Amino acid sequence: MSARTAATLPDCSLLIAPRTHEAVPPCSTSRVLQHCAATAARPPQPRPGPEPADDDYTRQGFVNFTRWSARLPGTQRRAAARAEHPVTTTDRRSEGSVPAARAEQLTDEPPPVPAVDELPVREVLDRVPALVALVHGPDHRLAYVNDAYTAAFGARSCGEPAAEALPELRDLGLMPLLDQALRSGKPRTLKSRKAPDGRHYTFTCTPAAEDNGKGTVLIFATDVTDHAEAAERLRASERRQRETAVTLQRSLLPQELEEPDDLRIAATYQPGGTEAAVGGDWYDVITLGGGRTALVIGDVMGRGVRAAAVMGQLRTAVRAYARLDLPPHEVLQLLDGLAAEIDANQIATCVYAIHDPNEGRLVYASAGHLPILVRDENGTVHRADEPTGPPLGTGGWMHASGSIPLGPGSTAVLYTDGLVERRNEDLDEGIASLARALSGATGTPQVVCDRLVRSAGVTADHDDDVAVLVLQHPARTGPDGELFRNAALELLGGVEAAPRARAFASGVLTSWRFPADLHDLGVLAASELVANSLQHGIPPMRLRLRRTDRRLIIEVTDGDDHLPRRRRAEPGDESGRGIAIVATIASNWGSRRTPGGGKAVWCEFVLPKPTE
Repeated sequence: MSARTAATLPDCSLLIAPRTHEAVPPCSTSRVLQHCAATAARPPQPRPGPEPADDDYTRQGFVNFTRWSARLPGTQRRAAARAEHPVTTTDRRSEGSVPAARAEQLTDEPPPVPAVDELPVREVLDRVPALVALVHGPDHRLAYVNDAYTAAFGARSCGEPAAEALPELRDLGLMPLLDQALRSGKPRTLKSRKAPDGRHYTFTCTPAAEDNGKGTVLIFATDVTDHAEAAERLRASERRQRETAVTLQRSLLPQELEEPDDLRIAATYQPGGTEAAVGGDWYDVITLGGGRTALVIGDVMGRGVRAAAVMGQLRTAVRAYARLDLPPHEVLQLLDGLAAEIDANQIATCVYAIHDPNEGRLVYASAGHLPILVRDENGTVHRADEPTGPPLGTGGWMHASGSIPLGPGSTAVLYTDGLVERRNEDLDEGIASLARALSGATGTPQVVCDRLVRSAGVTADHDDDVAVLVLQHPARTGPDGELFRNAALELLGGVEAAPRARAFASGVLTSWRFPADLHDLGVLAASELVANSLQHGIPPMRLRLRRTDRRLIIEVTDGDDHLPRRRRAEPGDESGRGIAIVATIASNWGSRRTPGGGKAVWCEFVLPKPTE
């Protein structure tokens, strides 16, 4: 093998133990390659004795030394300098070729160091703890393996192609790497592969070109099992932490959505990223009674358990405030103060909306959240942009309510920023893209929800959390329409109001073919609610009866905003029993203030399931 080949293989000129980082005295590259390539043609011979080096060989060794010595740390560089060219203290002062050596003031002459070419090459390689193999030629015939390689994979026959002599490397996919290294003349590395012995190795293939067009590749394998196992333990720990965090957040979200009579609802939550830190997105559906439904979606800024904990507290508070049946802006006003108490540094956005089937509108209030999108029965998409207030937790701001039509055949979408926010894209463009997707999305609420998520390009490794809430107000026709009916009567007060109300309720319930017992209970409840309004309210008054496929709802409104309360009447009292009677015979009852001043008092009866 030529001296040029020896000079092109710097990796053999110095072997460093990968675990201890101790420098092994450098070996002559030409001696290593000549000795290893010769083993392909003959059995190993007894170890030769030291051979003298001529001037050319010494100069070549010095060239190799200068190539790698500059890359060594100072201590190893000085040790290598002494091993290659031992000099006296006086020589160090005058030579100047190794500046760091001048700083050493030696008083005693160091013991003589054997010349590099006097070291047994096979013994040096066999003591290296890393796995070393040498292959030669275009078919990569095995020339040499050291003791560490033999201990790991067993004895190997030299002279055979590597694909046959080194099947473990073939199974690991190293053969193409050898070809690439030989063609390009550059080292190639295969990191952390699990070998048949169960350990993980990083393989480096370093090429050396020859004059005759053939080539030699040095295979150097470092045991990285400890690192690989530690990395796998870390990945497993991160997976467990993420699963725990996602489970925590999902447990704070509704496990099953409430099912209003007049709406069809579906929701999707997709945690963002792959790390353990989940976000604070949430949504909820709350039936308020009297056929009304509250819908809420919010986003706590930030990620991690803290954001999820704040989200859980806000969601619980929203459900509590919703039971007061307050207007949306008043709910957000209460929630804003609570958010500041929970964590003044944690900002959250939220939309709270109420659907009333009698009004055919969605009344909402927004605390810095994204606009609700509504597609009407004709496919046109509308944005509920105004009014909007500051995020929750800022304090001192007054929120306001707005409304948007949501009649039969309409679909509304509430969502968090993860669905529309993209890098290098304006937020309004993301909302416009969602509106275009909604205009063509048909089907059930779950189908619409899934289509919107897909159209936004949300995947398992999406950066941000995504929450989507889709609600539809179906258009009732045919037999289904017979199950959803409304009737209303305007009352001006006076002594004739109560008899008119009873007669109206009896006629409506009879036309709806209610059973006799439910008919009588409905008439009694309507009479008591009207009587309570006549005594404690002011005109105008309205009696409304509404039936769905699941319940009968009776509601009376008037112009006084004082809400009734159930109280215990004494035996001698002539009044005060109306609300108590309604609460006793009805499945549920309640009251709320209405916009513009006034109140509504309602009760409902659960309908018996039809017999099959």
